[in-house]
Amino acid sequence: ISDGGDNHSRYTEGEIKSLVKEADTLIYAVGIYDHYFPTEEERLGPALLSEITELTGGRAFTIDNPNDLADVATKIGIELRNQYVLGYRPKNPGHDGKWRKIKVKLLPPKGLPPLRVYAKTGYYAPSE
Repeated sequence: ISDGGDNHSRYTEGEIKSLVKEADTLIYAVGIYDHYFPTEEERLGPALLSEITELTGGRAFTIDNPNDLADVATKIGIELRNQYVLGYRPKNPGHDGKWRKIKVKLLPPKGLPPLRVYAKTGYYAPSE
């Protein structure tokens, strides 16, 4: 739960993104913002929270009223209980330890409501 703003943080934005990619964990964020008197950090916060969560396959929720927090927590819980684990074999089998981008696409059967995939944007290849 954050405004996403950098308030003299210990780590830079780039370091945070790198740590998140290396951690290989799912992150959800809930952004609470002051729309009337936003600071520079608060104006940039939503994009930063979205970027960080998308790297992990999670996502960011924005709420204007703290009373909406329970609803968002329920939605996150539902998403966590309705996950699928996919596997694939990369075309590049090299063990170079480099970041590999991935994109998951969904081809839903006809008749289903619109669906959306939330998946991490890549992974680090094993290194020898």
